[in-house]
Amino acid sequence: MASPPEWLVSPAPVAYPEALTAMENRVDEIIANTASEKIWLLEHPPLYTAGTSAAPAELKDAARFPVFETGRGGRYTYHGPGQRVIYAMVDLRERGKDLRQHVWRLEEWIIRTLADFDITGERRPGRIGIWVTRDGREEKIAAVGVRVRKWVAYHGLSFNVNPDLSHFSGIVPCGISEFGVTSLHRLGIKATMPEVDAAFKRNLSALLPEA
Repeated sequence: MASPPEWLVSPAPVAYPEALTAMENRVDEIIANTASEKIWLLEHPPLYTAGTSAAPAELKDAARFPVFETGRGGRYTYHGPGQRVIYAMVDLRERGKDLRQHVWRLEEWIIRTLADFDITGERRPGRIGIWVTRDGREEKIAAVGVRVRKWVAYHGLSFNVNPDLSHFSGIVPCGISEFGVTSLHRLGIKATMPEVDAAFKRNLSALLPEA
């Protein structure tokens, strides 16, 4: 197994094109066996990203925030302050070359992290991401989107700590209109971003079992 992954937390919002370039460069290095896996925790300025399955009609307000095409799977999603984005650059050559299992592990990582805050996160058939139930209604608290190149996976997940949830109204989040979105703070958990980061780090073994 390769060396332990680098764990990086960016203290200031990172522009999306800058993050994408940095990820692509790190993936090249991992493929060449010149760098370790990397877990990068950051926030973005308000923006929308379009995955490979995004439908134009799902972008309801194209003028609201910048829109970026991305090669990850999935549809439209929102990123912005108060949302923890985690880009996981993971070498699947060392982990079974199983992309579905990698997505499952990302989801499991979120579920275990939510459990640290006494919140039950669940998968739903046909819906990527993690869901919670609030006042009898299912709402999404975390999204997952992955790209893979030469069996190195990147992109990762977004986890709503305390973003402005009204910003999701400019899109149909992940192409699902019948369910809403929520956050830790909306659920009554006033956790800080460092507290959330610490929980993800405690549960990293869910994503990287040999870490």
